[in-house]
Amino acid sequence: MGADVTPGAGPTETDESADEVAHDTVEAAVRAQLSKALGGVRGMIEAAVPTIGFTATYVAAKDVKLAVGIGVGAAVVLLVVRLVQRSSPQFVLNSLVGIAIAAFFALRSGKAEDAFVPGILLNAAYGAGMLLSIVVRWPVVGFIIGSVTGDPTAWRSDPGIVRLCSRLTWLLLVPCALRVLVQYPIYLADGDQSGLLGAAKIVMGWPLQVAALATMAWILARGRTPLQQEKAEKPEKPE
Repeated sequence: MGADVTPGAGPTETDESADEVAHDTVEAAVRAQLSKALGGVRGMIEAAVPTIGFTATYVAAKDVKLAVGIGVGAAVVLLVVRLVQRSSPQFVLNSLVGIAIAAFFALRSGKAEDAFVPGILLNAAYGAGMLLSIVVRWPVVGFIIGSVTGDPTAWRSDPGIVRLCSRLTWLLLVPCALRVLVQYPIYLADGDQSGLLGAAKIVMGWPLQVAALATMAWILARGRTPLQQEKAEKPEKPE
């Protein structure tokens, strides 16, 4: 039987070596590293399904315990599949942590809409961090290139690469900013806004992220910026 090529499966040493050889352009390196960070299509689905189950149940039933049960149940099923296949459960575990934090906020205050506070705060923090990285011309996507070349900062010497990384970082930032701009005013409004917040979270979650990633893929597919393997270029030290 052939090798396991399930998206999101843990990389082998052979896979990592092949990646280093295959990446001869900045765009190819960024595509590969983003896919690895997100776990591919499977990893993104695993991260989204339990959260969507939790949010949808919470909006429909207004019952935190039931919503947690649905979300955790979905995550457990996905986790068992991962364990049976002996692949990384990282993305399933990430969604479990998110559900636990949301439930803690809601149960602690007794207010249904507080379940959505952690997501708003997290998106605000991510957005602020990425904006700062763009302003100081150290866009976070640039460090993806550094992880491939072996030199975390050499990419900054090429203005073209810095501009590309800034554009890609903007595309990661925009969904975070939109979620905060839409959801925070709803949270501040009078009355129980959990239903509206839940709908906004679902609509602005998976669909918005896919749109951003599709735009990034389109930009990366068009470019052919040579990738300098810094490790190979450094002269050997005299004995």
